[in-house]
Amino acid sequence: MNELYSIGDVARRTGLSVSAIRFYADEGVVTPTGLTDGGFRRYDVHAIARLELVRTLRDLGAGLDDIRRVLAAETTLHDLAVTHLRLVEDRLRQFRARRAVLRTIVRQHTTTEQVSLMHKLVSMSDDDRDRLIDRFWDFVTDGLKVHPGYVERLRSGRPHLPEEPSAEQLEAWIDLAEIVQDEEFRTTLRDFFHRTFATEQGKLIASPEIMDRIERHRKLRLEAQAAQQAGVPADSPQARDIAERVAADSAELAAALTGEYDVDRARRSIVEFDPDGRAAQWAATSAGLQLLTRYHSLVATINGTPQPDPDRAAATREWTAAALRRDA
Repeated sequence: MNELYSIGDVARRTGLSVSAIRFYADEGVVTPTGLTDGGFRRYDVHAIARLELVRTLRDLGAGLDDIRRVLAAETTLHDLAVTHLRLVEDRLRQFRARRAVLRTIVRQHTTTEQVSLMHKLVSMSDDDRDRLIDRFWDFVTDGLKVHPGYVERLRSGRPHLPEEPSAEQLEAWIDLAEIVQDEEFRTTLRDFFHRTFATEQGKLIASPEIMDRIERHRKLRLEAQAAQQAGVPADSPQARDIAERVAADSAELAAALTGEYDVDRARRSIVEFDPDGRAAQWAATSAGLQLLTRYHSLVATINGTPQPDPDRAAATREWTAAALRRDA
């Protein structure tokens, strides 16, 4: 015989309150299996199992209508779970966006108008974000007399906020979206590019040939960095080979820009590199370069790509210099 349980027993088994069990019965969600002669409700194990499912679905945010359809086999549990998972993920994205705004408010002296703007920024669609970045680069590169390929290279450095961004990525997006709309930031960066590429040598640097050479040289430097980080000794044949190729490629790059090939000078410039020299001082004082570095740093955070590491670059330069000194 199928054993029946009192409403108090059912409450203890399911963790639901007696009033909740009565509510679900009155709403026709899970009705009692039967009634005693005195009118008291009784439930069998099947009804108890349905009540446990109701409790679980309610904890997950399902509404009564959805639960009725599941219990009546009008929809499957899988389909209901898919729908509610989508809602939960949307809600999580909203909470992450709100957290990013609140963290930014705590970190900065934020006005009421800025709060509204920040919330709008984190709620942007992918297309809206693309249009915002496009407008920024349209302004910065307008009238820039360089090869179109260089402009495209500049525009390709853009943020791609992941589907489930971290708080850090959302905060970086808020910062980036604010600065690309800041008139002083946009104008300073635009002036920097127009000054840099106003000369013939500047235009040459932006040419496809030189950009390809710069990319090739960058890959050589990365090879040196990988070897140095892997613990390859600076006095090893492998280190000397890499250092010599870096020096030769530096000489070829300089020759493409000046017409003079001098590998000995290239070696000396590596061996005698001064971290506080003129090039480093220019980088430290160039407002345009600092703004461009800030832009790319925020983009790297948003995209989850490595940030520039000055200490690592310095260690690689010293390793390369040491390899060339050993070969001297």
